[in-house]
Amino acid sequence: MTSAADIAPALDILARLVAFDTTSRESNLALIEWVEAFLAQRGVATTRVPSADGRKSNLHALIGPAVEGGVVLSGHTDVVPVDGQPWTSDPWTVAERDGRLYGRGVADMKSFVALALAHVDAAIAAPLKRPIILAFSYDEEVGCLGAPGLIAAMSGLPAPAAVIVGEPTSMRVVSGHKGISTFTVTVGGREAHSSQTQQGVSAVMEALPLMQLVADMAREAEGKTDHGSPFTPPQTTMTVGMVSGGTAVNILARRCEFVWDLRCPPDDDPERYATRFMAAAQAADARIKVRAPEGGVTVVRRSSTPALRIERDSDAERLARAITGDNGVEAAGYAAEGGLFQRAGWATVICGPGSIAQAHQPDEWIEIDQIAQGARFLTKLVERLSA
Repeated sequence: MTSAADIAPALDILARLVAFDTTSRESNLALIEWVEAFLAQRGVATTRVPSADGRKSNLHALIGPAVEGGVVLSGHTDVVPVDGQPWTSDPWTVAERDGRLYGRGVADMKSFVALALAHVDAAIAAPLKRPIILAFSYDEEVGCLGAPGLIAAMSGLPAPAAVIVGEPTSMRVVSGHKGISTFTVTVGGREAHSSQTQQGVSAVMEALPLMQLVADMAREAEGKTDHGSPFTPPQTTMTVGMVSGGTAVNILARRCEFVWDLRCPPDDDPERYATRFMAAAQAADARIKVRAPEGGVTVVRRSSTPALRIERDSDAERLARAITGDNGVEAAGYAAEGGLFQRAGWATVICGPGSIAQAHQPDEWIEIDQIAQGARFLTKLVERLSA
């Protein structure tokens, strides 16, 4: 059994990590600096991989011998906003109540990062034959924007045998996840009095058929559902998540913007949906420009994260299942950074403390027992890498 003393270091680190407001719109540099100092005190060298504007950074570090066959512990440092959510305690201070810890990011996914850091001392003291590689990213929550640069920078390290992405899975082994693409669509029109539609172009009205296309494609995908799929929901999904536009009810809107996402399981190609949407956007652009040359439609693809394919015989699968004893087959409906690691040629699974059901919620929480289970997992991992 894991005692309270065993997880005390992880709980202390978790409290420090949660105290950093690393909402994706903010910088994560203060947290990265703290991690750097923590590792430097232990003689562990770190490498930053900054964002293009320098406001954020990934970080990676190798503990143990610089040889192939190690294990990457991957976690993202950003969290989703708390704006407008009815929290009953300070989201940036870890609160303990009835065997649970509350705070933004405790489930998704600062507990895994805290556990990884809490086991650095044990890894240093152990006779590791293969290394542990820490890989902490930025901007996972807004499209996995930081991970590609991080993975590219890690290509110079000895090739790992496995990547453990510590997203919340209740410490079960999750073998696959959907991919995600996100698009920002901006429609420009021409303002006029709403009674004089012949004099202008309503950007909102022109945006409606494009949003309807997203809804139509989503219904079509649902109609082709593979009920044997391990994903929940099993089919490709599409949603319009944000819409803004217009000035007043009696003015033809000059501008409308919406953002939509596309989530595909590994056996469905996202490009067939994206291509269909782009064709419709181009047609709308041409139609608008006939009446308002200054208007039109622009589409910006914000992110394109590949799905994680299920590979039951991979080194990552065998390792994670040997440690957890979990032999079920599970796949996640959400997107994560696992597909990016897999695309780089590294066997990958998702396994971490907490539940995705508590992520992104007001009063986000994790059971303390999940921290204990995560600690047991990492203790066994250190032992295996030392054998």
